[in-house]
Amino acid sequence: MEIGFFFWPYTPELIERMARAAESWGYDMIGIADTPGNAMDPWVAASVVARETSRARVALCVTNLSSRHPSVSAAAISSLDLLAPGRTVLGLGAGHSGTRNLGLPSSGLRDMDDGIRFIKTLTSGEPAALGGAASHLPWARTGPRVFLAGSGPRTLRLAGGIADGAFVNFGIARENLAYSEALVAEGARAAGRAAEDVETWQIASLDCNLDGGAARRRAGAILAFMAGGYILASDDLDERGVPAEYHEKVRELRRRYSTRPGEADAELVDELGLFDYLAGRFAIHGTPEQCLAQLSAARDAGLKRVMFTVSVASDPAGTVELFGERVLPAIRAG
Repeated sequence: MEIGFFFWPYTPELIERMARAAESWGYDMIGIADTPGNAMDPWVAASVVARETSRARVALCVTNLSSRHPSVSAAAISSLDLLAPGRTVLGLGAGHSGTRNLGLPSSGLRDMDDGIRFIKTLTSGEPAALGGAASHLPWARTGPRVFLAGSGPRTLRLAGGIADGAFVNFGIARENLAYSEALVAEGARAAGRAAEDVETWQIASLDCNLDGGAARRRAGAILAFMAGGYILASDDLDERGVPAEYHEKVRELRRRYSTRPGEADAELVDELGLFDYLAGRFAIHGTPEQCLAQLSAARDAGLKRVMFTVSVASDPAGTVELFGERVLPAIRAG
């Protein structure tokens, strides 16, 4: 199993500590979230991570095409690849908190399709045009990998059709894994590609703490953010894999959650009786022993690659270090 994590880069000290943890404990990928208003600029943070690591892959997990023009992101990821050759990933999404907190619109499927093709051409060193404007990065040669983040069927099919990989926000329970990965594979086959050519990473939240209660309390906040904001943001909850018994509760969660996760969101998840369902689908949380048991079950259900969000864990850096020390060796040994 390949395991990585991504986080909001609040301070330079946190960025450096996270990078050291990734390198020390053998995480496969470290990602930086693009959330203006919540944290530091992601490209500054990613540059620090690139300099502080030599093995782990460095990803933008994820940015968008609204707050940053595709040519800007293409130049940025190609520049980052000069600092970490062959280790970089540009994760792109339609936009959630990173656009909403700025009052910007999310990108549609056509925008994502055009933007990814444009970026992949530019980062290979070839000239490209988008919206009537021509761009060229003649110094770009290595072609960093471009991933598309998604949770809905159309976005996951698009990822399979045009991207190098997918960051999948759909859940790590057996039925969720099977459904989401089948959609990526379907998109790949429709584009004449092999499914295995698309590198699929599942997204889940992680909070590992010696105090299991503290981990549980904080887990609710990120679960509300993930589920209420974008994974289950559809009028068709059957399509998003939500059992009928939870439909009204999920709709109420979507009406009331915040784009800046906090205690109110965690309390809302409990109030609506959604914690067990959402945690079972989207989270690994608790003591190291509990995290190991949950992750082992997910691996047995078919989980092969996972990127953990740790931004609002009870102790983000402590979570990454404790999980790296106590859980990673055990899961890889098993």
